[in-house]
Amino acid sequence: MPITNLPTLKSINPATLECIKEYPQHSGQEIEERLLKLGIAQNEWQAINFSQRKVCMLKLASDLEQIEQDAAETMANEMGKPWRQGAREISKCAWLCRWFANSAETYLTMDSISTEYQRSYVQFEPLGCILAIMPWNFPFWQVFRCAVPAIMAGNGILLKHAPSTQGCAQIIEQLFMNAGFPDGLLVHIKVENSRVESLISHPSVNMITFTGSTGVGRVVAKQAAEYLKPSVLELGGSDPYLIFDDAELKNAVEKCAQSRWLNTGQSCISAKRIIVIDEIYDEFMEQFLAFAQQYEFINPLSRSFDGYFVGPMARLDLRDQLAKQVSDSIDLGACCELGGQIPDGKGAYYPVTVLSNVSPGMPAFDQELFGPVAAIIRAKDDQNMIALANKTTYGLGAALFTRSAARIAQYPKLLQVGNIAINDIVKSDPRLPFGGYNESGWGKELGLQGIRAFTRIQAVVET
Repeated sequence: MPITNLPTLKSINPATLECIKEYPQHSGQEIEERLLKLGIAQNEWQAINFSQRKVCMLKLASDLEQIEQDAAETMANEMGKPWRQGAREISKCAWLCRWFANSAETYLTMDSISTEYQRSYVQFEPLGCILAIMPWNFPFWQVFRCAVPAIMAGNGILLKHAPSTQGCAQIIEQLFMNAGFPDGLLVHIKVENSRVESLISHPSVNMITFTGSTGVGRVVAKQAAEYLKPSVLELGGSDPYLIFDDAELKNAVEKCAQSRWLNTGQSCISAKRIIVIDEIYDEFMEQFLAFAQQYEFINPLSRSFDGYFVGPMARLDLRDQLAKQVSDSIDLGACCELGGQIPDGKGAYYPVTVLSNVSPGMPAFDQELFGPVAAIIRAKDDQNMIALANKTTYGLGAALFTRSAARIAQYPKLLQVGNIAINDIVKSDPRLPFGGYNESGWGKELGLQGIRAFTRIQAVVET
């Protein structure tokens, strides 16, 4: 029986709490029509050579730059991203498009293998329809991060975006239509989260890529496994940033702050746990608190603010959940050095907050704090720092701040994560594979490994 009386998807401005727009969900019949359209487009697209694919992708990059300001404004309205950061997100998407436009053919070139056969090789063929279940926190980048390499590999994308960022999703769909890709190669479907299993199980869907929380990722992974469909999962993180006794302290302070408070702290790879060796702990704390005190609330639509800032969090319920995690950590012995109180006034704002005396057993250590809260942890020596860094169920990223060649050579191997930065922040890069382990997910996106994840890897031998 068809589903009737489906609730609308509401986009609510987190700064004002006003409803921007309501979007009716697609019916089951509309979804079937869109999947049929996608299948036709994908069959056409996979027959197109790389030089023609490149033309479309480069046009997409140029079109992105043309709509940068409008897209940044949509992000500011729908999920509270400060406008300047939204503009940079669009710029990064354009870079991604150009990188894979120029690199995809090389990444997917047949690999010849020397064997006893006359010829033996590995080739990389498209899978077909990729279901992309995407989050609200980087509403353009997360979509482009999976869609661009997947499409350059010959696939089509069925986009299921977060309910709160439907305006962003519509812009993305229109961008692909205007860039010359076959009509329907990327289609956006408007459905609530409870209807996702019907998409995962659909015979037309060949693979799932999901970015979001670990809890929802478990559900998606279970459903994908039930239908024997491959998946890439980019889930939560509790990244440790390790500050050693020989760190260049000014750089460490600035990078930790930049990482922790970018996007109002709503990033899977931000500096969630800052682990500082005892010898420099007090000095680091003094400088870090002084730096943190410069941050101010900003109207996310503001284009002229020159200082350090955070916007509202994306939703009130997320803000309230974060406040409880902070309160519970303080009850268990953490010290609130800055912030920690929900401000008066309208909007889903939460202040830049610094917690010290954080230790295992507290939410600030054990859980992901998805907001503008920095947890500072004291460590007695290098061995203790590595042990604290690995004392987590997550495994996404980590950063080391040291000038020691021995530490730089040895310590990355000891950290159970997928992405490591030395004296810098952890960030995704089109040229490098990105992804985590344990409760941070599985599989890779970006780079050679990432584009090949969206292919059917086929071994061929000829006698």
